[in-house]
Amino acid sequence: MDAGLAALLGAAVGSVATLGAAVVSGRAQTRAQHDQWRRQHRRDAYAGYLGALHDRDIAMDAVLDALRSDEPELPVVDEEIRRFIVLAREVHRAAEVVILEGPASLVTAVERVTDASSGLSEVMRRLADDARAGDTTRKAEDVARAAERESVLYQAVRDFRLAARGVIGNAR
Repeated sequence: MDAGLAALLGAAVGSVATLGAAVVSGRAQTRAQHDQWRRQHRRDAYAGYLGALHDRDIAMDAVLDALRSDEPELPVVDEEIRRFIVLAREVHRAAEVVILEGPASLVTAVERVTDASSGLSEVMRRLADDARAGDTTRKAEDVARAAERESVLYQAVRDFRLAARGVIGNAR
């Protein structure tokens, strides 16, 4: 084989190797960018959900505070409940995004938060109904039950937060 043909063959092999390495590198970079985009999208969904939960929980606290009073002011209670309902709908919308974007482990965590929220809302509703009826026979029991359910809800939200951190690769 003459030197010119060997040089041409060497250049061709080198070009093919360089092109192959560029393709592999390009694919790896594209994959890394997609993974980063996915993490960011999920992080935004999880942060939106947590923000909606926070706003809703502040409204729920206002309802419960109004109902814990010895003589609840029903117009105030009703206004706080209306505000709570609006914010609860926002939580539901944000949860739907998390369910669409997240893995099954986060769907389970959202369901636990939803169950804990429902349990507390049930007690809150009973307290409100009793206040409207002027019935205080179960008030002390329901106030204690509300405190227990607030703790369960807090733990469920904490568990969601930890699960979300794990999904987005921020579990330290």
